[in-house]
Amino acid sequence: MQQGGKTAKEVVAAYDALAIVVHPQNKVTNLTREQLEGIFTGKIKNWKEVGGDDLAIIPYARETSSGTYEFFKESVLNNRNYMAGIMSMPATGAIVQSISQTRGAIGYIGLAYVNSSVKTVKISYDKGKTFVEPTVANAKNETYPIVRPLIYYYEVKQEAAVKPFIDYVLSANGQKIVEEVGFITIR
Repeated sequence: MQQGGKTAKEVVAAYDALAIVVHPQNKVTNLTREQLEGIFTGKIKNWKEVGGDDLAIIPYARETSSGTYEFFKESVLNNRNYMAGIMSMPATGAIVQSISQTRGAIGYIGLAYVNSSVKTVKISYDKGKTFVEPTVANAKNETYPIVRPLIYYYEVKQEAAVKPFIDYVLSANGQKIVEEVGFITIR
């Protein structure tokens, strides 16, 4: 990769699965990619349209400057635009807190941030034939569909300075830390 006269190198250091989360009392347990697209683009507005209670859907997204926002738009929304006026949050913690306090809410967060104050939803990328729970094991065995690489970029000229760090991140000890903080190892 080259830009502005500089050559960059990329290294995948870990993977992150995005979990779809709802309020713990929401009875919806499964959603298809197409239903998620409808919810986040504003076409599906009520939980009863996807097997839930008669309750308005309140989708939460990360702010537009977030890489998570862009990845979700590409992977889940097929590059369609989010609905106008979507609740935009600056951080994952704000999404978790909002969803835990709002019965009709739905959002997406990194798997490492899932806790008991929100409920995960199983996802289907095969039009409802198979619904897969967001877990580290399912991300690793590639059955869970909403997974992205976490990448380090560095200038090739600086490789001697950054190589020890990159080597450590990719080592067994580095990957153990990746796992401990809730991300998915590369092996």
